[in-house]
Amino acid sequence: IAEAGVNHDGDPDKAFEMVDVASEAGVDSIKFQTFRTNLLVSKNAPKASYQKQSGLPSESQHDMLSRLELSNEVFRDLKNYSESKGLKFMSTAFDTDSLSFLLDDLGLDLLKIPSGEITNGPFLLAHARTGCSIVLSTGMANDEDVSRALGILAFGFLEDGVPDQHTIQETFKSK
Repeated sequence: IAEAGVNHDGDPDKAFEMVDVASEAGVDSIKFQTFRTNLLVSKNAPKASYQKQSGLPSESQHDMLSRLELSNEVFRDLKNYSESKGLKFMSTAFDTDSLSFLLDDLGLDLLKIPSGEITNGPFLLAHARTGCSIVLSTGMANDEDVSRALGILAFGFLEDGVPDQHTIQETFKSK
């Protein structure tokens, strides 16, 4: 999987070039990030320290993310272009509206949950309820976070309703 993420810097032409490079490299898939800034962060949120090291240090996180956001139309075109190059198109949703777009509009059947959302139970449950295959990133998690996340995902795939801690643990342990 070629990780395009937001390395296109919000420039659609650069995103399409990334698809070309991924195709030439012989990868199977290319993955972007889909989000709506206004649903993700407040207008006054400061950047994280690692984000201040690149770009404009005084810029807010909202302004930075707004620059990196691609439109739904660009994502439709990127998916079609990726597929025309023989690549599976993927994108990580960072909010439920983006998740719905990836499912309902683009028809994705493989979802990736970012490690920063591994403790976001409702977001995990929303992913599991889609019935799609899931890649769960665990880079920012400890063993307890991973176990809880897998329990929530299992519950979402197998059960209806809202899970409690006991149900999550039991579902995680089940076959």
